[in-house]
Amino acid sequence: MFNGIPPNMNDLDKTDLAILAALQSDGRMSNAKLAETVGLSETPCARRLKRLENDGIIERYRAVLSRPALGLGVVSFVYVRFAVHDRATATRFEREILAIPRILSCHNVSGSADYILQVVARDLDDYGTFMRDELRSLPGVTSVESSLSLREVKANGGLPLL
Repeated sequence: MFNGIPPNMNDLDKTDLAILAALQSDGRMSNAKLAETVGLSETPCARRLKRLENDGIIERYRAVLSRPALGLGVVSFVYVRFAVHDRATATRFEREILAIPRILSCHNVSGSADYILQVVARDLDDYGTFMRDELRSLPGVTSVESSLSLREVKANGGLPLL
């Protein structure tokens, strides 16, 4: 089981990296197909896969859904600013953000904004309602600025295996 100590990237060999690359491309790949893809027999492949999971390198498996097919036509990057920067307000803000499914990601950042959010909505009216009724009423929020995505060039590309 993952013990909280991050594994060293240098502990991964070419076969481990090949397993990770294959699974980032197709997380439903059977162990037999994975073993064939990376040039191992099934038992050693399954052992390596289990180690990668236990070491916390593979966190979970999930389906990548089509945003347009689900009617989510708007993607916005929202810059959130606070006037007061105390720990209690930030903790409450972060707790509430975690409960809002339309917020795909939230990053506490340096610079002029305190947080950057990636938000999806059905359309501009839906986005406007979300901004007015939910986001602006969150603890600590004093200003928000949105940048709407005009076209998605790359998404869900997987992590680089350098």
